[in-house]
Amino acid sequence: MTEKAAFAERLKDAMTQAGYPLRPVVLEREFNTRYWGRSVTLQAVRRWLRGEAIPSQEKLQVLADWLGIEPEVLRFGVAVRRSVQERRQRWEEGVGYLERETFEAFLALPAPQRKLVRELIQGFALANGQASSGAAVAGVARARGDAR
Repeated sequence: MTEKAAFAERLKDAMTQAGYPLRPVVLEREFNTRYWGRSVTLQAVRRWLRGEAIPSQEKLQVLADWLGIEPEVLRFGVAVRRSVQERRQRWEEGVGYLERETFEAFLALPAPQRKLVRELIQGFALANGQASSGAAVAGVARARGDAR
């Protein structure tokens, strides 16, 4: 299923859950009464419902507010939201005071020094089998002075 088709399914589900009929005229009317920008056409909302187009972020926000759904869930689905939440939770649980202090010091460095530190960390990760970035290999080579 394409990204546009998946969005169309989420939009249809959200309309149904909110108690609205799946009719383009309903979507057009309800959207345009809430949107302060240039009105959308019936053709545009048909394209949303058919999976031929995805509205801009600004319009997506209006749709989400109207249908009572989070904008990121409407746009990307629940799985992406769950993935982001799990990653954030792993980050929060895995980072202690010393790591946070180190990150703050890293962020305070000038850009060239941050780049060098980043490449060094990627090199260590690669050496430990945790990364496969060609940029990391190049960075380690430059740091050692044997860049090709």
